[in-house]
Amino acid sequence: MDYGICHLGIIPIRKEKGHHSEMVSQIIYGECYKLIEKRKKWAKIRLEWDGYEGWIDINQVYNITREDFFKISQSKLKISSDLVNFISTKDNFLFPVLIGSDLRALKMLNHKFEGESILPQKSKKKLTETAYFFLNAPYLWGGKTLLGMDCSGFTQMVYKINGIRLSRDANQQALEGQTLSFIEESEAGDLAFFDNVEGNIVHVGLLLEDHYIIHVSGMVRIDRVDQSGIFNSETQSHTHKLRLIKKII
Repeated sequence: MDYGICHLGIIPIRKEKGHHSEMVSQIIYGECYKLIEKRKKWAKIRLEWDGYEGWIDINQVYNITREDFFKISQSKLKISSDLVNFISTKDNFLFPVLIGSDLRALKMLNHKFEGESILPQKSKKKLTETAYFFLNAPYLWGGKTLLGMDCSGFTQMVYKINGIRLSRDANQQALEGQTLSFIEESEAGDLAFFDNVEGNIVHVGLLLEDHYIIHVSGMVRIDRVDQSGIFNSETQSHTHKLRLIKKII
């Protein structure tokens, strides 16, 4: 088994081999992964944080040893808390990193970071505060940064910045935590899930106080939510049908 780490700001993960294949997720700076299959131009990887699998360009693979992989993944999480800052390489070149980047491997990569960072404390109270950082970030299928994110990428990153692991996709996240019977039982920071006409869970958002929700629909935005679903005040209609509410922490 080979191991790697994201040594760049963002690396796209694709569903299949090839640049024309859809992007299903991203690796952001400092995230570790296992290489489970290698081809001439592509590598299939499995992320350490959430077990997500997909293909990345072989030219973007940065190998690390098994010992370094476990040393990083088992150490205390350290996260970049600036919306945008820069990494300085050993050659004094700069490249941007975004909020939520993992800073545990700076020394190993011979990189320097002089921005703000946090040691996540798994605090539910800070989930909503973190979520507001992403307001107005545009929707991007497979994205999980403020430059573009999808609904489950958003909730996963909000929880990660607070030291809490969540699966990558909405239907996977819906299997975690404790199910609540009514929206009135929920607290700020709980997750609400929404299904389509076939009954498949296709959307997730983070609940706020006073029956509001922050979620990704075109962009990260705040809407009303009730027992029927998400109500868009601009269109005066429900846009997503509520399926269930989960308390993760």
